[in-house]
Parts: sequence; structure tokens; C-alpha cells
Amino acid sequence: MLAQLELKHFKCFEEQRIPFAPLTLLSGSNASGKSSVLQALVLLHQTMRAHEWSTRLLLNGEEIKLGTIADVVDKEFGRQSFEIQIDETDGTSRRWFFEGERAEMSMALARIDVDGVMHDRPTHLRYLVPWAPLGEAGEIERHLTRLTYITAERLGPREVYPLMDRQIATVVGASGEHAMSVLHWGRDEPVLAPLALPGIPNLRLAQVVGRMRTFFPGCGLDLQPVAKANAVTVGFATSDGGDFHRPIHVGFGLTQVLPIVIAGLSAKPGDILVIENPEVHLHPAGQTRMGQFLASVASAGVQVIVETHSDHVLNGVRRSVKETGIKAQEVALHFFRPRTQDADQVVSPQLDAEGNIDHWPEGFFDQFEKDVGYFAGWAD
Repeated sequence: MLAQLELKHFKCFEEQRIPFAPLTLLSGSNASGKSSVLQALVLLHQTMRAHEWSTRLLLNGEEIKLGTIADVVDKEFGRQSFEIQIDETDGTSRRWFFEGERAEMSMALARIDVDGVMHDRPTHLRYLVPWAPLGEAGEIERHLTRLTYITAERLGPREVYPLMDRQIATVVGASGEHAMSVLHWGRDEPVLAPLALPGIPNLRLAQVVGRMRTFFPGCGLDLQPVAKANAVTVGFATSDGGDFHRPIHVGFGLTQVLPIVIAGLSAKPGDILVIENPEVHLHPAGQTRMGQFLASVASAGVQVIVETHSDHVLNGVRRSVKETGIKAQEVALHFFRPRTQDADQVVSPQLDAEGNIDHWPEGFFDQFEKDVGYFAGWAD
């Protein structure tokens, strides 16, 4: 499991360490660095997955497209390079030093520190670490290669969804484009025992339907392959015994939540889920349930890293802590602020066993209180 990420001269960071837990929530104002943390992980994942033997970091690929080196190096302190370090809970670590000309769209690996051993200008790499004959990928590389990244810009309703081979559709995809393939091919596979809802067969399709019903009571799914085509259709029911409707007729909320539910119920222990704004198109009560669902996934042994603007998602996690669905020490909260000289860029409030937060920095999910105070006449 990832224990910590350290970034130096990457985007808006001069130098910043971000501790991870089984469940990590990133919050804060826009353009304060939350997405940059996720992007650093996804860049490594994207390169390792797309080009196993690459000697360069791909800034533009299927998951994310970040432009040129000039776009990703900190403008104030960086020039043509940045560093990414990842530490695992087992004590292993990697520190990559990437560099290149500012107009380039990929970065050369100048050197890498592998568990305290420095390798300068390595030429034979596998998964961005020095390759050794008969050597196996380390835990960090395995975790990053298997990472699932889901962006805030997920696919909306579609008449037909492409059906990809299971060797390609190993994860749901950044936009959820492979979600139906993952569900189709794994429909009869069991989900992790702690995530299996009681009274429902422990099969992925049945459990996905059951979990969707916790967000949308009466929800049903009819997943059907299209004859003589590499495609499937999905029908949604919105009430028990009701007809199945085309996705466009049931609202965006269902299609936005479904890839996250499929990803969570398809994950294995040690996998990493990186999710942007899981609250998109969800009613406040659904946002709270999303926080509870992600807490249950993390408690089952899957590492979950979430960027969110929703206090309801946060409160769903807090409720899970209070209800002992996840331990307080298994949750990390990080609040990001624009960089200044007189304040920390990242503040990390702590949860106790009752789900209480030890301190609330200015701007940390406090807008509701400010607005209520305004109408009550005791705040500006």
C-alpha cells in the first residue's frame, strides 16, 4: 500500500509530502494542487501500463494529457525537471528524477533512487525502474500498473457501449469507457467478502445492482450483448417491477455512479482507486452514501484516493468511522490552499474514533456555516 507521495518542482509544488492512508480525501479550493497529486500518480501509471519498457515519462496518453514539460514544471522554482517519490508501507521506496527540454511532451529519466540505491542515466528499464534478468516487478510498480483512475468527466448515458476484450478492459477506464466490459466479463465473479451485501448472491453483477439500489432505490440493470457486434446495451429500471429504460431516460446520476461502483466491487486487495469528484450529479443523500461506500471499499483492503468538493462525501466517511465501518487511523484528510510564504500549502485535520475532526482550517468545508451565519446576521 502507498504510504507517502513526495513532489518536488511538480506543477504548483515547490516541495510537498502527502501521506496516504487506506482512504485519503483531498479537498480545498480550485487550482490549489489537489488534482496535481492525482496526476503525479497517474503519469507513472500511464507510462508503466502503456509502455512497459519506456525510458521516458509520458505526459500525454489515454488517461491524462498534460501538454509539455513547461506545463508540468513548477513555474517559480523549477526549470526543466521535477521529482516524484513514492514510499510503501513495507518500507520500499522509489524516487524518480525526470528532465527534458521545456517544449517536449515526455521526460527522460535522469536517475532513480531504488530503496536507497541511486542509478544514474539508466538505459534498460521496465516499469520505469532498472531491469534485471528474471527480476519481478516490485510492489510499487505492481500497484501503480494496476491503478484505476476515474476522472470527473465520466461518460454520460449511451445507447450502446463498446465491448472490449478482457485483456484490454482490465479496469473501468478514466471516463468509465470500459465499465460495461468489466461488468460483462466479470458478472459471475465474486466480490470481496467484506463488500458483499447480505441476502444477494455474491456475484459481481448481482452485487453491483444491490449496491446501486443503496443509491437509487428500485434500481435495476439489464446488461445485454448486441448480436454480431462488439457492444452491449444497458437498461435501467427505477422501481421494483418496472420496465427497463434507455440510459438517457433515467438521469445522469446513475451513469455517473455506476463506473465507481463497478470499480470498487471489481478491485482486489492491494489495488488502488483514484477518483475525482465522486459526488458529480448526486443528490446530497447520495453523496453521503458515496462516502460510506468508498470507506467500505478501503476497509476491505483496497486503497482509495479521492478528490472531492463535497462535505456530504466527507460526512459519509465520518459516519463510517463512527459506525466502525472504517477505523479513524485508516483515513487521511488533506486540505489544500494556494501557495503563500506564510502558510502551509497542505493542512491535515485528524479524525477521532467518533468521526469528529480536531480542527477546521479556514475554507475547509465551512461554507454552509458561513451562509447560515450571513442570513442569521452574525457573519459577513
